Amino acid sequence: MKKLLLILSALLLVVFTAGCGGDKKPASSGAPASSGGAKVTLKVGASPVPHAEILEQIKPVLAKQNIDLKIVEFSDYIQPNMALGDKELDANFFQHEPYLLNFIGEHKNLKLKNAGGVHVEPMGVYSKKVKKLDELKDGNIVAIPNDPTNGGRALLLLEKAGVIKLKAGLGVKATVQDVTENKLNLQFKEIEAAQLPRSLDDVTIAVINTNFAMQASLNPTKDAIFIEDKTSPYANIVAVREGDEKRPEIVALMKALQSKEVKDFIEKKYGGAIVPAF
Repeated sequence: MKKLLLILSALLLVVFTAGCGGDKKPASSGAPASSGGAKVTLKVGASPVPHAEILEQIKPVLAKQNIDLKIVEFSDYIQPNMALGDKELDANFFQHEPYLLNFIGEHKNLKLKNAGGVHVEPMGVYSKKVKKLDELKDGNIVAIPNDPTNGGRALLLLEKAGVIKLKAGLGVKATVQDVTENKLNLQFKEIEAAQLPRSLDDVTIAVINTNFAMQASLNPTKDAIFIEDKTSPYANIVAVREGDEKRPEIVALMKALQSKEVKDFIEKKYGGAIVPAF
């Protein structure tokens, strides 16, 4: 009889414990962050300048919504997208959409999407050897980015400046093989975008993305001898994994980045070298 009572007691204990456990709801990573909710960590990969600087401005805004913004800095154009695809990041902020689309085309397994534009970084031509493009001489060396879209963008800028001519209709897909007119027999040197400022001692001119120019203490509005105008279509965007665009934390991130406060910061901090895209 005692043995039977012990068995029944044990069974009742198991049932009671299971019932209590069933009342607990699992935490949802997609739950809206709010002043009364649990803190959510949002990891965003970014280039140091200006992307990380801009993100720093919205940390307090997101903190009020219980979103802890963690900024992970990258010095190249490859790893931020790979880390996002591998779920090491929640978003990244360093590239324009043509670059993102080209990257996705080369990495079919990556399912990334544009969550919204923030600013335009006009690409510029820099030199330590000439002060004007009409000072270029036969055989001078021109450095451009070695990634497809930024390389094409650099060539388009040189075409706009009247230095070369390209096959029509290629846009940012243009390569050095698509140069149809090169009266000065300029020699093109394709270099990793981040290394272009260092190349200025060895080349005649270099076409450099504004973020890398600024990291090298080059002021685009003062030091560039030719620069894209404000109508440039290459807005820098926030990229996320497909399906994450409506995550509350991502929505909050974009709202903060596209705020009047950020617009004022960009205009004051960068003095026209970077232009708000919203």
